[in-house]
Amino acid sequence: MSKKILIAEDSTTMRYLIVSTISAMGDFDILEAANGFEALRILPREKVDLVLTDINMPDINGLELVSFVRNNPHYKTTPLIIISTEGSERDREKGLSLGADAYLVKPFSPEELQGLIRRFLE
Repeated sequence: MSKKILIAEDSTTMRYLIVSTISAMGDFDILEAANGFEALRILPREKVDLVLTDINMPDINGLELVSFVRNNPHYKTTPLIIISTEGSERDREKGLSLGADAYLVKPFSPEELQGLIRRFLE
């Protein structure tokens, strides 16, 4: 059974890049959300093994999504990676303090993202 990854990213181009990077790793079931609100609609219906989220999104931002995921008993231990252009130490600390397991700053190399995914899913 392949692992299920939810990507919450409002940029179509960035979402495509992330999907391509993950697809190159092998057999993953990838779910895409164009914003935090879509991600929150997907989560109750799917058992995901990893969540990747941007911070700056319309409706519900990535930090709010991290808080929701961490406060939901079904997803308390689900690995969560923030991928954001917000690269300051303050932003990183905020994301990690809310419960993200890792914080990756855009632009990133495919190898960086693949390494994080392997770390949490293998």
